[in-house]
Parts: sequence; structure tokens; C-alpha cells
Amino acid sequence: MDVDALRTLLEAVHQGETDPESALERLRALPLDASLGYAQLDTHRALRQGLPEVVFCQGKTPQQAAEIMERLWEHHSRVLGTRADPETAAAVQARLPQARYDPLSRLLTLSRTEPSPPPQDAPYTLVVSGGTADMPVAEEAAQTLEFFGGAVRRAYDVGVAGIHRLLQYRQAIAEARVIISVAGMEGALTSVVGGLAACPVIGVPTSVGYGASFGGLAALLAMLNSCAPGVSVVNIDNGFGAAVTAWRIQSAEGGG
Repeated sequence: MDVDALRTLLEAVHQGETDPESALERLRALPLDASLGYAQLDTHRALRQGLPEVVFCQGKTPQQAAEIMERLWEHHSRVLGTRADPETAAAVQARLPQARYDPLSRLLTLSRTEPSPPPQDAPYTLVVSGGTADMPVAEEAAQTLEFFGGAVRRAYDVGVAGIHRLLQYRQAIAEARVIISVAGMEGALTSVVGGLAACPVIGVPTSVGYGASFGGLAALLAMLNSCAPGVSVVNIDNGFGAAVTAWRIQSAEGGG
């Protein structure tokens, strides 16, 4: 929707020719023109889905990522970029000095306003990881959820090689609204968590492991073949995708 069309719609509301709810429905359906030539930005996604478009920085040049985030920043009070390397972060911060970068999760964030911290008793997502080497993916999931305003708890390095480490979190597992289980190697952690939890479990296979792990394929197949009911699986290393799924589950149940 261009400026003239938007002005016409707003004038129709002002004149009483269109009611506000009908105008809102049109705005949800009509994308705003935010073309950069190499990228078509979806600045209406927050109206349609509740969350704005997120920038996947990997594969883009640092300059492209920076320009996209700058343009989104013109339309939104909060912007998130994923899979950003240090060079990309530097390019973004050169344009937007207020941007924050976390090298572990590889997330870039811009915020004019911060979401209200969730209350102590808020329904939470528990993020568990098999090993310390899985932390980058686990933190991508956890920090994405926190950026959205969700309550998050963590239980890291609790893989099945020492099952007692996981069992000390039995109460947190029992009380979680959603669990994100991040594991490489053979990915067995997700099946174990699925056998303990009553809530939805989202498995995130990681590319951590020796040669026969095939860059996370072994963990992916293990999670897809889990005999524990209630387990769903996202793509290899996709902490962001798991976080969005967890957020939607919480929001659908009134816990977002």
C-alpha cells in the first residue's frame, strides 16, 4: 500500500465512510511497499502474525543486512537479526549505533521499548541443551523468546551421557509450558525429555558431533523417529524457528 492509498483509507475512516475495524483488516492484508531492489520487506507482518519480520543475516553481505535492518527500524520499535557474524554486526552498528550484538547467539537487536518483564509465576519455556557446544543454538532460541517478551528458563549441559544432570530439573520440566530441547551427537536428549514432559517438546538438532553425525542429520533423524509422543522437530541448528513455535504455543494458550 502506497502513501496515497493509505491516506485515502485514513480519510475514509475520518469521514465515517469506513469503520476502524474494517480499515484494520485491510491493513493486515495489504503489504506496505518497502522494496530495496534486492529485498522486499514485509512491514505488515506484525499486523498479520503478531511478530515483525526478522532479518536472517547469513548469506547477505554486511551492507545488505545493515540496510535491511535500518529500513525495518523506520517502521518498527523493535528489530531482530539472526545469524549475524562480527563483520555484519560491525556494519549494522556503524549505521545504527544503538544496535546490540551477542556473539554467542549471533543475534542483533534494536529496541526503542522493552517488553514488560514477565511475572515470576508466568508460564515459561524451558530451554535444555545436551552439551556446552550446543549453547549457541540454545541461546539463539532463549534470547529470541526473551526478545519477544516470553519467560525463559535454562538447563544446559544435561545430556544423556550423565542422565542425573537432567533429572535434577524434573520439577522445571513438569511445570514448563513448552520445552525446547537442543542436542547434537545422536540427539537422544529430546526423546528423554519427551518421555518426562507433559507439555509440547520442540526438538532442535544441532550440527555438533563427529563424522557419523553428518552435520546434524543423525540427530535430526533420531528426533524425527522419537517414540516419545508430543515431540515436534525443527531444522538443524534452527533455534530461532523453535523459539517462534514456542512463542505461538504460549500465545495461543494465553501465556505469551
